[in-house]
Amino acid sequence: MTYEELFQQISSKKSYLCVGLDTDIRKIPAHLLKTADPVFEFNKQIIDATADHCVSYKPNIAFYEAQGAKGWESLQKTIEYIPKTHFTIADAKRGDIGNTSGLYARTFFDPVSSGLDFDSVTVAPYMGSDSVKPFLEFDNKWVILLALTSNLGSSDFQRLEFDGSALYEHVLRTSQTWAGADRIMYVAGATQASEFQKIRTIIPDHFLLVPGVGAQGGNLEEVSRFGMNAHCGLLVNASRSIIYAGNGLDFAQRAKEEALVLQKEMETYLNKYCN
Repeated sequence: MTYEELFQQISSKKSYLCVGLDTDIRKIPAHLLKTADPVFEFNKQIIDATADHCVSYKPNIAFYEAQGAKGWESLQKTIEYIPKTHFTIADAKRGDIGNTSGLYARTFFDPVSSGLDFDSVTVAPYMGSDSVKPFLEFDNKWVILLALTSNLGSSDFQRLEFDGSALYEHVLRTSQTWAGADRIMYVAGATQASEFQKIRTIIPDHFLLVPGVGAQGGNLEEVSRFGMNAHCGLLVNASRSIIYAGNGLDFAQRAKEEALVLQKEMETYLNKYCN
C-alpha cells in the first residue's frame, strides 16, 4: 500500500484507527475454544465487526509465536482474511545483522517463502542502517522504526541526551537518510504526546504508528492535535480496549461498538486538525 492509498483510506473512512490483534488464547471467549482454530475464529469475527471503522490491523507476533506452529497457522489465515483495503502491520520488533534481517524480511514480506504478506513490519533500529535496509529491499513494503515508545522503561535509553538531542531524535534524523516518508514510519507512544510537536519538527511528513490509546491511557485528542499533519500522518492503535471489550457471545458486537466510538472521535479531529 502506498502513502497516497493509505491517506485515501483514512479520508474515505474518516478514521485513522489501527486495531491491534493481540489475541491471547487465554482471554478469548470460552465458546470459541470449541472451534478448530479458536485464535483465527476470534480474529475473523473481530475483523468482520471492525473493518468498516478502521484502516489497519496489527497482529502482535508474540501472541502467535507463543502457540508454536499452530500459532503461525492462525496468523497466516488471519493475514489472508484481512481485506486488502486495510494496511497490515507485523508487530514483530525485529532487527539484526544484515543477513538475519534479510530472513526476517522474507518472513513477513515474501508469501512464497513464508506464506505471509504484510504491508509493514516494526523494526528496532538499535543496530543501525544495515539491520534495517534489508527490509527496504522489498518493493511497496514499509518499515516502522521504534522511536519513542509508550512503556515505562522508554526513558532508560530513548531520552538519553548527547550532542544536545535525545537518542530518539537521533534515530529520527539519521534514519531519514535510509528511505523517505513513503517507506518509513515511526512508533511514537500515545503516552508521550507532549513530545509530538518536537517529533513533527524533525519528521513533518512521515506517518506515526501510535500505540497506547485505550487500555494504556493515552489521550487521543492530544495525539491528534500535536501529531497530525496535512495527510493525517497517524495510525492510532487500540488493542485490548477493542478486542476484549466483551467476553461473551456478543464479543464481536462489543468490539464494533468500541471501534465506532473511536472512529467518531477521530472524524472530529480530522475535521479540526488535518489541514
